Amino acid sequence: MDQQDLCFATIEQLSNLFRSKTVSPVEYIQAQLDRISATEAKLNSFITITGEQALSEAKIAETDIMEERYKGPLHGISMGLKDLYYVKGIRNTSGIKVHDQFVPDYDSTVAARLKSAGAILTGKLNLAPLAMSGTGKNEFYGSAKNPWDIRMIPGGSSSGSGTATASGQCTVTMGSDTGGSIRIPASFCGIVGHKPTYGLVSRYGVSPLAFSLDHCGPMVRTVTDAALVMNAISGFDPQDPSSTRADPPDCLANLKKGIESYTIGVANEFWDVPIDTEIKESVMKAINLLSDLGATIKNISWPDIYESVSFGHLISISEASNIHAKMARTSGDPLIDDVLYKYPRIQAGLFMSAADYLLAQQWRLRYTKNSRKVFDQVDVIVGPTLQMAAFPIGSTEIKVGTKVDKVENFVPTYTRPCDQNGFPAVTIPCGFTKTGLPIGLQIAGKPNQDDVVLRAAFAYEQASGWTTRRPEF
Repeated sequence: MDQQDLCFATIEQLSNLFRSKTVSPVEYIQAQLDRISATEAKLNSFITITGEQALSEAKIAETDIMEERYKGPLHGISMGLKDLYYVKGIRNTSGIKVHDQFVPDYDSTVAARLKSAGAILTGKLNLAPLAMSGTGKNEFYGSAKNPWDIRMIPGGSSSGSGTATASGQCTVTMGSDTGGSIRIPASFCGIVGHKPTYGLVSRYGVSPLAFSLDHCGPMVRTVTDAALVMNAISGFDPQDPSSTRADPPDCLANLKKGIESYTIGVANEFWDVPIDTEIKESVMKAINLLSDLGATIKNISWPDIYESVSFGHLISISEASNIHAKMARTSGDPLIDDVLYKYPRIQAGLFMSAADYLLAQQWRLRYTKNSRKVFDQVDVIVGPTLQMAAFPIGSTEIKVGTKVDKVENFVPTYTRPCDQNGFPAVTIPCGFTKTGLPIGLQIAGKPNQDDVVLRAAFAYEQASGWTTRRPEF
């Protein structure tokens, strides 16, 4: 296996290579660092690269595996963390220069669990400042570029996580998702991105955007890799007040059992908003393939699905302003003024009343209750992840179908609903446009049934083969 093949290998393949002593973790990590060195100038996936530390840890992993101290499938595997996951001793910028020199003195729970499983950090990844944009634009550290076409956005806010995974710079990356920030870049970059059930994965030590909406999840190249990472990071954490005490689902146990028993819902409302023809055609082909695999397809109604976009925005800006209140009320510091000028919604939330916020949360409770009734009819709901494929960096308005509108009014349309109700949702590649840009299929399920969602995604992945495609970069 050559260096590039190593960089695109799955966790299972790499684990077998390490244990059979065919390839050492040191050789693999060096291949990853060489890949980063060769591509980073064009992609800008990273804010901080930890190459020396990664090689040191790879040598330890090599010795441990040679001496039968194997920790499991993530032992020796490279990981990149969105630069809002705290890692002790490594700066954490949250994508803004204000925090350029902030160095945490403890690990986030996710980082600690991945380290405990043997994963090796190769760096902290680029993102939209404070995780506030679905395009991934970053004026402070430069924007990441889509490896399928570097003129196009990678999506955000977990932009570097999407580009690093898709380009073979990392095997595992972690993103965060408040309105779609795992699934948007995963879809635009042609990878698998899983937003877990709310509370299933701890957010302790992760810089927040909106505390009642934030989710942490993996961005990888295959569904099996997503399941492996989910099993490593899921579970109750007393340090996160939103962490669920329910036993986490085993995402691997039934992954390969097929979907003949599944009833899959397709919401009629998916087609009530503008959507590019190529996207709809690819999604419909994917739905037909799921039917061919034995699932029962059921047209359903999700009548209030798009209400979540309006009240979700009210909730997110209110909570973001609360979290960043000190910065929002500060003036005179050029670094802070620059952030506030470019991201006015940090201050906008200060003008939201408590009554407005509580009303939005009441709408959300009603919406979540109604969502449960919708999902009670089916095992999962399948539809588009996005209304369009990636578009040029710097775009402020785009045309989708026959409608021209601001970018931010299109991007989170299909992703925000499952942030508001906290239900699990994964995006998986389901085709490419005529210009070679990835198209994503979103599969959503019931709370704490992440395994059910990933099982459907695995069945589709195996039958379609889209996740084997690589960008020619």
